[in-house]
Amino acid sequence: MATETNCRIIQGNSGNVAKKSVVNLFPKQADCSYVSCYCEENVYKLAEEVTKTQPNELSKCFVVFISNHSRTVPLWRQRAGKEEDRLVIWDYHVIFLYHPEPDKCLVYDLDSELPFPTYVHKYVTETFRTDHILKPDYFRYFRVIPGSEFVKEFSSDRRHMKRPDGTWIKPPPNYPAIANANSVHNLEEYIQMDQCKGPGQVLNLTQFVQRFYKPLT
Repeated sequence: MATETNCRIIQGNSGNVAKKSVVNLFPKQADCSYVSCYCEENVYKLAEEVTKTQPNELSKCFVVFISNHSRTVPLWRQRAGKEEDRLVIWDYHVIFLYHPEPDKCLVYDLDSELPFPTYVHKYVTETFRTDHILKPDYFRYFRVIPGSEFVKEFSSDRRHMKRPDGTWIKPPPNYPAIANANSVHNLEEYIQMDQCKGPGQVLNLTQFVQRFYKPLT
């Protein structure tokens, strides 16, 4: 439901209003739909919320799948991490980006212990760090999909979260599985990182930063 708080603008660190307004898409993280280990559906619900409450902003939103060919992607500052630096190695992860201006991009990650949202440079620095300290099998790749396309095309019947005997690895969300007229399950198309297949565009870490982080000169 749209409320007046949806139209507040995010302020700079000094407390002064930014030169251009940036819509506060999700005023409270606690109000967002969230189910542990279903990051793709959590992000789908974010995109769906923007479609309903701020449709004019959807063209500035992107869904990003993070994975690699070995399905081992290290991310720091994740709430599921056990050590001090909160390192987790996921098979894949999904985040939501809001890029309203060339020099502004916000990351919404419901699994991160960083603020919700976090500016992309801080998020990249603390969550991805650098590939230089990693073996190639752990390099992160990013499939970037326009938010409007993701809402229309994504589907998942949650088969990847079931054991061979049909029981759940983790309890699923309490709403129906996401489907569309063309598919009941295409999650794998988003997770795989072949640049010649699947929706959107696949970037490496350097390309991802260059795409979404453009500081004022």
